[in-house]
Amino acid sequence: MNALAATNRNFQRAARILGLDSKLERSLLIPFREIKVECTIPKDDGTLVSYVGFRIQHDNARGPMKGGIRYHPEVDPDEVNALAQLMTWKTAVADIPYGGAKGGIGCNPRDLSLSELERLTRVFTQKIHDLVGVQRDVPAPDMGTNAQTMAWILDEYSKFHGHSPAVVTGKPIVRSLGREAATGLGVVFATEALFAEYGKSISDQTFVIQGFGNVGTWAAKSIFERGGKVIAVSDISGAIKNSNGIDIPGLLKYKDDVNGGNGTLKGFPDAEVMDPNELLVHECDVLIPCALGGVLNRENAADVKAKFIIEAANHPTDPEADEILSKKGIIILPDIYANAGGVTVSYFEWVQNIQGFMWDEEKVNHELKKYMTRAFGDIKAMCKIHNCDLRMGAFTLGVNRVARATLLRGWEA
Repeated sequence: MNALAATNRNFQRAARILGLDSKLERSLLIPFREIKVECTIPKDDGTLVSYVGFRIQHDNARGPMKGGIRYHPEVDPDEVNALAQLMTWKTAVADIPYGGAKGGIGCNPRDLSLSELERLTRVFTQKIHDLVGVQRDVPAPDMGTNAQTMAWILDEYSKFHGHSPAVVTGKPIVRSLGREAATGLGVVFATEALFAEYGKSISDQTFVIQGFGNVGTWAAKSIFERGGKVIAVSDISGAIKNSNGIDIPGLLKYKDDVNGGNGTLKGFPDAEVMDPNELLVHECDVLIPCALGGVLNRENAADVKAKFIIEAANHPTDPEADEILSKKGIIILPDIYANAGGVTVSYFEWVQNIQGFMWDEEKVNHELKKYMTRAFGDIKAMCKIHNCDLRMGAFTLGVNRVARATLLRGWEA
């Protein structure tokens, strides 16, 4: 099942639980606006090349739309539509005043020079500058983009609208402290909130982390600091395990030192190599998928041995796998809550930029923990009211907040 079909299915289940009017349900599902633009740039050799750029703005009932911009050769409109919709529910679950959006350009950033990437980003910004903005739609980095991309968007946007640091988040300048660690740290705060329900702590659990990019590394680092035992991790180069616990600071140093900072896990001396496919079904207390969507499916769900799954990636569990895992009694902390730390600290960055007043990192992390802990309490309250699992608790919470804002604003006018 693709990401859009799975997201729609979860939304429709939540809408039925909430007893939403069918017209309102349909209205909430349809994106507010879909933008598609042609971005033509001269390459370094003088030839012209054209790329399709787009932005899907899903909902603005609760505030400006928010979501990443990805540069990827297989930018799929269905997946981006799903991710825009997920952002609408995610921001509502975290109770921050945003709606959802997502966008990108169909290109392979590795095939473009830095100057070509800059030209492409500036042309894209020129085409959409009047449809994004501080109070309208606030982009952020995503797959294939980074802080540099956001700096180019900010600079180009500011040529039309004056200095507007709050138009993007995840910038290299006037960004929020703690932004880089935010999603991974938010995953850990979410896990702590869940464990408090079961009388457990991170220090007495074993963890398997699939995906060792930004989110996976920060989650692993925070787990290690809290005394948790990370026994297996994977990245694009493969997977490694150590039943006594992997030395995460040592692994991070090794990863940074290999190939001048572009390293992978491959060849790490203090762990055994393992089959990456075996990682997801490895014996552990907590499985944290931090990579691509759909990695837990009907083929492997029955073999998962973890007691808890913390969805740090977007849509890592197919609905078919969801049912299998639930029947096995595995507790799943859903993506629209578990990985909301990133957008929460993006919100803090936006607030700081608007105020022109920067917070220290301690305040950022304190506020992040407060938001993640409060959101878990709100989800549990919905689970109790509707007698449902955590995924439906999160979806009913998010959908209900957006539906309420939509009705109060007068959606039929």
